[in-house]
Amino acid sequence: MSQQGRSSTLVHLLVVVLSLVAFGFAVAAERRRSVGHIEIDASQATNATYCVYKSDVATGYGVGAFLFLLSSETILMVVTSCMCFGRPLTPGGDRAWSIIYFVSSWLTFLVAEACLVAGAKQNAYHTKYRGMILAQNFSCESLRKGVFIAGAVFVVATMILNIYYYIYFSKATTAPGHASSNKVNHSSSTVGMAGYA
Repeated sequence: MSQQGRSSTLVHLLVVVLSLVAFGFAVAAERRRSVGHIEIDASQATNATYCVYKSDVATGYGVGAFLFLLSSETILMVVTSCMCFGRPLTPGGDRAWSIIYFVSSWLTFLVAEACLVAGAKQNAYHTKYRGMILAQNFSCESLRKGVFIAGAVFVVATMILNIYYYIYFSKATTAPGHASSNKVNHSSSTVGMAGYA
């Protein structure tokens, strides 16, 4: 951190940029999700049906969104020592809010990553052949609409919660200088009392 009690602008910038890139990838994945249609295999006498899919680029976009969001979360957790390690937090409202935002951001982060992974996995799943009997009643497997969009929404929610978490965490972090001065004052008072004894 650049100053005690203040959050670093660089950390804010990294979290926002990486999260926005993840959001962009998630939206792009939704727009480019693979959709299949049934065609008849004329090369076979049985006229078996099979599915033809568009480009599988949405899977790559989904994985990219997953990695960028993971990078954003990792950077923030390393900087703040996951709030469980490093300097203690000063009791008060700032510590309470930092804990609330920490837990909330992790929940939204896990939901966002789950949506992105599920979307990428399902988008990559292509059923090649369908049976020749009652082929008109079959449909090609494809990713449901909204999975990547849901991930994108939770990516933005995670970004906002992480920003507030870092702000309140920085405010609640105990300044080493302040702790040292308390020790010096305590030592001085002890010496003073010993002199009167």
